Amino acid sequence: MKIAVCIKRVPDQDVRFKIAPGAKSIDEAGLKFDLSDFDGYAAEVAIQITEKAGAGEVTVISLGPDAVQETLRKALSMGAHRAVQLKHDAAVHDGNAIAAALAAELKAGGYDLILTGRMAVDTQNRSVGAQLAEKLGVAYIGAITQLDVTTGMVKARRELEGAYELVECALPAVLSIDEGIARARYPSLKGIMAAKKKPMDVKPAQLGEQRYTLDSVELPAERAAGRIIGEGADAVPELVRLLKEEAKVL
Repeated sequence: MKIAVCIKRVPDQDVRFKIAPGAKSIDEAGLKFDLSDFDGYAAEVAIQITEKAGAGEVTVISLGPDAVQETLRKALSMGAHRAVQLKHDAAVHDGNAIAAALAAELKAGGYDLILTGRMAVDTQNRSVGAQLAEKLGVAYIGAITQLDVTTGMVKARRELEGAYELVECALPAVLSIDEGIARARYPSLKGIMAAKKKPMDVKPAQLGEQRYTLDSVELPAERAAGRIIGEGADAVPELVRLLKEEAKVL
């Protein structure tokens, strides 16, 4: 089985961000970057499928500048077999344009299964997987938490609020992977060394029309400092007054 996994390089989310001059992006100085969490789950699922079958190939694909090669190498060190960088130095925010670039690479690849993360943890756009499936003309199942792949078919479970769906479709298909299905493995030293010898193709990204552009970004306003108004039951009347008159939530 040939599986492609679309991955993204994202900044570590557990930091205090700064806005870069021009207010169109974050300041990357001092930031650490890694594989987006949900994309890591997708890569792990793909690797497990080939390991279970004892055959198959996993190709990881990422769009971006040369810095994404580090992220691709991490996926290779996890167990993916080959990588493709769709080279584009400027940031792309339009999910439709990203999907077009991925589709241009994937459509002739003969892939049985194409996996994406449910969303990128930095933009939380959530649109690329569905748009990619539409451009490839194949079925799409989103936000999968359990997956069973058989000959020519996939059966998937999607979590709903208070319920779940069981969905199946024929291959080829595009699936987006949610948390809970798998945790990305830590690359072993052997895997890291092997990744250096695995093939990585660099190709110019064939972006589609960018109809969505980012005008500016800004940080949310700082929250007001908390106040201690008293202790125990004696503080309740003042708390109620503040909730009514200042917070206006009662």
